[in-house]
Amino acid sequence: MKNSSLLVRTIIIFVVLILGLYLVIGPRNSFKLSDFSWQGIKNNLAENINLGLDLKGGSHLVMRVKTDEYLRDLTVNNRDAALNAAKEAQLPVGEATSTAENRNYQFTINVTDPNQVDAVIEAVKKKVDLVNWTESKSSNSVTWSLPLQVQNVLKIQATEQAMQIIESRINAFGVKEPTLATHGREDSGQILLQMPGVDDPERVKDLIGKSSKLELMKVVSPPNPSPVQTFPTKEAAEQSIAGAPNRRVLEFVERDENAPQPKAGEEPPKQWVVVETPAVVDGSELRDASAVQSTAGSSDYQISFSFKPAGAQKFGEWTGKNIGNYMGVVLDDKVKSIAYIKSQIFDQGQIDGRFTKESGEDLALTLKSGALPAQIDYQEERTVGPSLGADSIKAGVRASAGGLAFVIAFMLFYYRGAGINAVVALLLNMLLTLAALIVLDSTLTLPGIAGLILGIGMAVDSNVLIFERMREEIRDGKEIRKAIELGFDRAFITIIDTHVTTIIAAVILYLYGSGPIRGFAVTLVLGLIINLFSAVFVSKTIFLWLLERNPNMKKISV
Repeated sequence: MKNSSLLVRTIIIFVVLILGLYLVIGPRNSFKLSDFSWQGIKNNLAENINLGLDLKGGSHLVMRVKTDEYLRDLTVNNRDAALNAAKEAQLPVGEATSTAENRNYQFTINVTDPNQVDAVIEAVKKKVDLVNWTESKSSNSVTWSLPLQVQNVLKIQATEQAMQIIESRINAFGVKEPTLATHGREDSGQILLQMPGVDDPERVKDLIGKSSKLELMKVVSPPNPSPVQTFPTKEAAEQSIAGAPNRRVLEFVERDENAPQPKAGEEPPKQWVVVETPAVVDGSELRDASAVQSTAGSSDYQISFSFKPAGAQKFGEWTGKNIGNYMGVVLDDKVKSIAYIKSQIFDQGQIDGRFTKESGEDLALTLKSGALPAQIDYQEERTVGPSLGADSIKAGVRASAGGLAFVIAFMLFYYRGAGINAVVALLLNMLLTLAALIVLDSTLTLPGIAGLILGIGMAVDSNVLIFERMREEIRDGKEIRKAIELGFDRAFITIIDTHVTTIIAAVILYLYGSGPIRGFAVTLVLGLIINLFSAVFVSKTIFLWLLERNPNMKKISV
């Protein structure tokens, strides 16, 4: 083996070792000397590795979005919107009825003049989005039904929307690595929420069930094209209203992306605007909102929104009287966006604000997150205490340390000097597995520790295969250098075979298992992949280094 090749191998191992050590025990936000003290290293280790609920303790909730209620409300809202559309077109319609039970969601509009049935259908299509509804008509009525396949899709969408809203709300806890995922069947509406470090599920439930306050309000400002009137201080804004009873001062939090950004650690300057009360409409009357690209050919995005029938009527009357004025989108008493009214808007309209795709989608989500799509049932809740989590960590550490100590003792006793080689590769495998978990931002659970311990066993098995092949070659009279080469080459195929079959089994566990099972599968797969580096590349490099120091080696401790 040439010196240059061995040097390259050594550099690769050294770089990987330093990187692994830094990822596992290195500081994230500072480089003080105290960060590398024993206590500092312990703190860094606790900060870098995300511990799961079973190790850290916290709250476990399984909730269900009442998707049937969501579909029922959707049916009723579409029924009312369709009836209003027909009446606005001055068509001869009677009452509208709806059915929303036993997976039968449909509504019917009675038509008093049989010759006007098709006209009613056309008038409704112009005002109400019923693309996914199945239409059927008779001589005196029109019925729209929701197919079962579409029901399942809408249930999944409602669950995803609820998860987005829940995620935005639990972020207020500042919890590191909460687990939020669907639970059970995809269309069951069930959501799993695990929050390590939070031991008050009632507080979590209160936060999730709380509705954000959304309002659309008139902004007091000179008519467009004059810019929106803002104030640098709250006091200046309050002075401008001179105690008017129907006006309020609110903070305006939208920021121009092209404006100079504040320095690190500094807050952007605040702005204040005056709005009129009461609100024109609030979030309870909003049906949907989404970000759409401008039709004017630019890359800007607009916010497309729609109201329920009652909100559409109020909003239409207000916008008709306020063309050229400004409207503010207010969330939790803060003005998120300001737009000008170009024309009268009823149940559908757009907010122009030169949004980027990201900012437009964020605002659309904010508009929709005023309320969950449907109520939530809590089906399971439990609290894992920190002491139980600490006990689990201690048990896992004891098991890992005990298994590692036994393996090290056996390898040193049975393989003597070569056992040191195996121990180095084994310790490097554990270090790099933890580093990989940190890079992937994975959460370490108790089953994950079990996967780590199993990885130790697989790593030892690889070294045993290599050493036994080397022993066989030496017995056959091969020289030491040749025995090392053949031992690694011939054992490598067997190592690959055992690793691939185990990885396939772990992948199946990950695809079809729940959270803890997935944690086991992840650590096991990472350990096996890294073992190909530690048990083969690193171990062989150590033997080559020994040969480099003693080219005429006649015996090897194996």
